[in-house]
Amino acid sequence: MEYEIKRSARKTVALEITDRATLLVRAPLKMSDREIEKFVLKYSDWAAEKLETASKRAEREQGIAAREKELRKKAEHLLPLLTARYSAAMGLKPASVKITSAEKRFGSCSGKNGICFSWRLMAYPMPAIEYVVVHELAHIKHHNHSTAFYKLIERYMPDYRSRRALLKTPE
Repeated sequence: MEYEIKRSARKTVALEITDRATLLVRAPLKMSDREIEKFVLKYSDWAAEKLETASKRAEREQGIAAREKELRKKAEHLLPLLTARYSAAMGLKPASVKITSAEKRFGSCSGKNGICFSWRLMAYPMPAIEYVVVHELAHIKHHNHSTAFYKLIERYMPDYRSRRALLKTPE
């Protein structure tokens, strides 16, 4: 199994799967290569499983990135419409709606109630997209993930749990 070693002034050794789907070993400065190899071998099953998952995710992300122009155009048209529709139903008005290139989150709500959506969200099914819109609008009333926050989402979207599960894999 191939891996990269990064040594630093740390006390323990750790394995990390990078965004590029590679294995990184973080090790103490004085740990020998042989000890590192034994550690990697001990956790090789775990690493192989995580590398496979990361590799699939990286492939999927490349496919989504290749469709950026199409997905961005769809986002710029659809997300403001959905936000307006659910905003009216929920009685919650965002200060603004923006489309971003965020890679690690589908949406966000600022302290000043400005909502941002990643164009990458458009690679997911419509029920998942609607869930993210309602989720971000709910943050206007509850700037947290409290029980009250999820009760508000559930009031307008009783099936939110199954919709949220759709965000695990794009279409």
